[in-house]
Amino acid sequence: MKRTVWCLFLVAIQYWGLGLVVAAPSAPITPISAAPPLAMDLDAFDSRRQSITLANSQVMAYIDMGNAAGSPVILIHGFTDNARDWAPVVPYLGRQFRLVLVDIRGHGKSGKPECCYTRFDFAYDIKLLMDALKIDKADIVGHSLGSIIAQTLGEYWPERVHHVVLISSSGGIPPDAAKARPNFDYAAEIRKLKEPIDPDSPFMISWWASPKPVNEDFIRRQRRDAAAIPLRVWLAVLEQSTSQINGYADLQAGLRLLKAPTLLVWGSDDPIMEEPARESLRRALPNAAVKVFEGLGHNPFWEEPRAVALLLNRFLQE
Repeated sequence: MKRTVWCLFLVAIQYWGLGLVVAAPSAPITPISAAPPLAMDLDAFDSRRQSITLANSQVMAYIDMGNAAGSPVILIHGFTDNARDWAPVVPYLGRQFRLVLVDIRGHGKSGKPECCYTRFDFAYDIKLLMDALKIDKADIVGHSLGSIIAQTLGEYWPERVHHVVLISSSGGIPPDAAKARPNFDYAAEIRKLKEPIDPDSPFMISWWASPKPVNEDFIRRQRRDAAAIPLRVWLAVLEQSTSQINGYADLQAGLRLLKAPTLLVWGSDDPIMEEPARESLRRALPNAAVKVFEGLGHNPFWEEPRAVALLLNRFLQE
């Protein structure tokens, strides 16, 4: 698998005022090993999706799998991804769990309304899905944008949450740190996209690049589904869910409300959530458990799914 990293794009999404950063263009990444094989039939996985209309009239797609009588775990993917995000790691998660994998609004097979795409809208959808599925309380696992949704759910509906796992997340970049870093207007680059979006364009290929190789068929499906998301949704998430000015203060204020046992997970080579973004979250959640996987990137559970699953199994059973 070719791993040409266009840093111009790879560092693009940093949610809710996490700062705009672009690194100098790097040389192509040479995979040091083969991609870990998927322990999941992707066609069978995708066929498990079902949809439900929530109390707010939002149509939400999700996959409900695992032990139907087990402890519920809700997994929330990142920007432009979908429930398939978790396919590499699902086979290694404990058999005692009931796994609910969602397509957040605007993504996958879920409804794609004209608005609204703030972190509160996303989190409220998850709360309403729990109501509809009669899940009183669950463990919440979120990645990137999904991690912001997970923390928001834990902040404002604490009675519905057991544990929270935030993968590739942040508490925002402090204004002084943001000023010291080179800025790049990633929103302008996304606005250059034209429909139909080409899933095999250099931009889309770089969007899912990783330091370690990931299964090609999996990544190809991710690109294809992201390209099918209407451009207006891409832009709505950017416009409604990001704030260059107030993001840091907003995230920090909310994190003070998060009392559930929390695990923070990063890859050491994540070019999006770099050290200032991580430190702000560690500072805001001083009692959280922390794990950094050396040599992994923004999607550690794609690169080393077994290792990440073992960590999640241990934490969620504490």
